[in-house]
Amino acid sequence: MQKSANKNLNWDDLRFFLEVARAGTASAASRRLSVDYTTVARRIRSLEESLGALLFDKSRSNGFTLTVDGQHLVRHADTMEAAMEAAMAEVSGTGSALSGHVRIGCTEAFGTYFVAPHMVEFQDRYPNISIDILPVPHFVNLSRREADIAITLERPARGPYISSKLCDYRLKLYATPEYLAQHPTITCIEDLTQHRFINYVNELAFSAQLLYLDELVPGAQSTLRSTSALAQYHAVLQGRALAILPCFIADTDPRLVPVLNEELSITRQFWLSYSEDLRRLKRVTEVAQHLVLAAQANNSLLMGSS
Repeated sequence: MQKSANKNLNWDDLRFFLEVARAGTASAASRRLSVDYTTVARRIRSLEESLGALLFDKSRSNGFTLTVDGQHLVRHADTMEAAMEAAMAEVSGTGSALSGHVRIGCTEAFGTYFVAPHMVEFQDRYPNISIDILPVPHFVNLSRREADIAITLERPARGPYISSKLCDYRLKLYATPEYLAQHPTITCIEDLTQHRFINYVNELAFSAQLLYLDELVPGAQSTLRSTSALAQYHAVLQGRALAILPCFIADTDPRLVPVLNEELSITRQFWLSYSEDLRRLKRVTEVAQHLVLAAQANNSLLMGSS
C-alpha cells in the first residue's frame, strides 16, 4: 500500500486498531467493542487508507499480525489513548467522583484469595471504578493491554513499565491430619521419600519460580500433577498426598497443617507492574497503591507467621 495519507486521521479508527492489535483477530476485537466483524474490518481499512500504510498482515490461520508500520503505530496510539484517558480523569475530578475501569491480571491463587477480597474493599471507597480481576495460571500481556495492572512472580525483564516488588510470600508443605495419622511419621526431610506429593506439571509451568518441590524435596514422587495451584489445594484436602502451598491459602484452612514447619519453607515475591503510559491515570495508581498497602497490612498472613 502506497504511503500517502489522503484524509484526516479518525481517532475512533485508532481505537479499533488498538483493539485488533491487542486481541489478535478482528472477531475478538468486535466482541470486546460490542460491534460486528464487518464494522471492525471497515474501520481498519479506513485507517490504512488514511495513513497510506498496511498495518496488519491478515490470514485465516494467524489472524491479524502487526506489520512493521503497525508496530510503530501501536506505540503512538497507546500513548494517545492513555493521554486522552488521563485528561478525562483530570476533568472529571478525583475522590468519590473518580471513575473508569481497571483490569488486574494476577496469578490464580493470589487473585482469588487476596486480590479479589481487597478489591471489594477498594470499591467501598471508589464505587464508580469498575474492576476486572483475571486470576489465571499464566502471565498476562501488558503490551497487548490484556490488563492494566499485572501481578507476576517475576519482574518484567524489559519494556516501558512501572514495576515494583509488591510483597514477599511464603510457601510450606501441608497435609491433612488424617493423612499424617495414616502414613509413615515425618520427622525430617529424609522421611519424605516415603510419601507422595501433588505437584505442578513441570513442562507446562509458566514460571520456573513454581518448580519449588524439586528444590525442597529432590526426587519427590508425584503421581498427581496440575497446572493449577487451586486444584492442588483441593487435591491435598482429600488426604492422600502432601503439597507445597502458599501460606495465604493453607494457613487459613483448619483442615490443613504444616509439615516440618521449621525446616521446609520457601519465599517468593510478587511484582506489580503497569505501563508507563498509565501512570497519569489516577484510577490505576489508586488501585496499585491500595494493593501495596493491603500487602503491607497482611504481611503476617503472606509470610505464614499469623
